Amino acid sequence: MFNLVIFGPPGSGKGTQSENIINKYGLVHLSTGDLLRAEKNSGSELGNKIKELIDNGNLVPDSLVEEMVKKNVANNKEAAGFIFDGFPRTTTQAAWLDNMLAEQGQSVTQMLALDVDDNELRNRILERGKVSGRADDQDENIINNRIAVYHKQTQPVIDFYSAQGKFVSVDGIGSLDDVFGRISDAMDKAMQN
Repeated sequence: MFNLVIFGPPGSGKGTQSENIINKYGLVHLSTGDLLRAEKNSGSELGNKIKELIDNGNLVPDSLVEEMVKKNVANNKEAAGFIFDGFPRTTTQAAWLDNMLAEQGQSVTQMLALDVDDNELRNRILERGKVSGRADDQDENIINNRIAVYHKQTQPVIDFYSAQGKFVSVDGIGSLDDVFGRISDAMDKAMQN
């Protein structure tokens, strides 16, 4: 089983490249952003709490995200592996993921980070906002906060996986095919080990 943590700031191309990874490697995509947005749009009490957090560019509490991840892993027992997209975002979540997977005889195979500079991220997110209509992708203050939250709270996860020898940085600038080629090279190398 190949379990990939795809990592990078908002707008780095995680979702787009995850589709390419799914098509080539047959992994199940667990995007916590998609799961959270679905709950946010449900109109439930929990969805309204999530909406307030997301709309202000803040992270949702670990316990809620962990519950959603565990449920989705359990519901896909026949999977060839998973792409964890948007999770883990903190070292606490990374340790939790390692423990949860270990309970099932699994582990994270690789943590792949898409490296994109902040100015390019802002431009990509603003362009995405024009197409998607998402309010959080059209407000520069929210975008800047999301990028700052990433740098402050989630970048330490790189150190966590580096210590395990599982971290790989991939240049996220270039054509979609060029970036995917670099991702494939990194994944293929990990599969050979």
